[in-house]
Amino acid sequence: MGTMTAATAADRRRARRDRWAQPTANRTNALHPGAWWLWALGLGTAASRTTNPLLLALLVAVSAYVVAARRTSAPWARSYNAFVRLALAVLGIRLGFAVFLGSPIPGTHTVVVLPEVPLPHWAQGIRVGGRVTAEGLVFALYDGLKLATLLICVGAANTLANPARLLKSLPGALYEAGVAVVVALTFAPNLIADAQRLRAARRLRGRPDRGLRGLLHVGLPVLEGALERSVALAAAMDARGYGRSAEVPPAVRRTTAALTLGGLVGVCAGTYGLLTAEGGGYGLPVLGAGLAAALGGLWLGGRRSLRTRYRPDVWGVRAWLVAGCGVAVAALLIVSAAYDPAALHPGVVPLTAPALPLLPAAAILLGLLPAFVSPAPKESA
Repeated sequence: MGTMTAATAADRRRARRDRWAQPTANRTNALHPGAWWLWALGLGTAASRTTNPLLLALLVAVSAYVVAARRTSAPWARSYNAFVRLALAVLGIRLGFAVFLGSPIPGTHTVVVLPEVPLPHWAQGIRVGGRVTAEGLVFALYDGLKLATLLICVGAANTLANPARLLKSLPGALYEAGVAVVVALTFAPNLIADAQRLRAARRLRGRPDRGLRGLLHVGLPVLEGALERSVALAAAMDARGYGRSAEVPPAVRRTTAALTLGGLVGVCAGTYGLLTAEGGGYGLPVLGAGLAAALGGLWLGGRRSLRTRYRPDVWGVRAWLVAGCGVAVAALLIVSAAYDPAALHPGVVPLTAPALPLLPAAAILLGLLPAFVSPAPKESA
């Protein structure tokens, strides 16, 4: 009897050790998609608190490493490169505005002097062309890097979080809106996958796949396939009774609307209070009350939905770790911005090289935790 008890305890310890030894992702242990979004939003919040290019580059490197370690081969997991290209385009546009429309930052280091276009008197304060300074370009670079980093963090969330599983986790009151969002997020990746497949097939047959002729021969089948998928999805949803709603008393409907609208107003007022110096005293309580009211409204609104969840995703310890490290990165950057704003917002007048603050950099490195605690995709196992 004692031998059997010892063997059972050893098996339990072995199972506990194997559970934390980089398991392969499957249906039972896959990370909750909401955890990926909270992690990415935490990195984005940290990016919004600084204009230091070294810290922003570190945030991009952290998100890129986690995406490279945990990205799957699904169509929706190929959007990270598109977000990176979009971020580079935004950065280029911001620098272009600084060159051709000027910068509010005064500078003494002239880079180039462009021909200035004369404007009427009612357009005073706006110039096209003129003197371009190094200080103005550096300020535009810092500002554009912050927005580019935010876009890359959102791209990481889109790459790592399964949109279909995210839809299953939404409250019942948001199910209809969630379907529209998920269809919008998955439509473009499916179009790209169809276009790549058709272009590869045309190349194998020795037919042109570039230029206007190739676009016409590839674009029409791609659009036709997208339309067929939309019709098939609508038929499948109709066959499964999508759109049915339960009858609820009028008092519950009015209470739901009041709680939801009041909660949204409270969230907006609390957020405004947190972002302003005058509202620091009431911002957090109002934000908490607004969130509580909005969640209550969503819970009551979910009673109208007859939808059931098959194998719902479990928010386990790994999901808490992934979401918690994103929240920790955001919180530590917010505290660092309050105690040492000069390190997180390097000046450009006079023009000096930015320094890397060690404590904020160490806080950002906490964002690497999902690459080690989340289940590995099947392709990298």
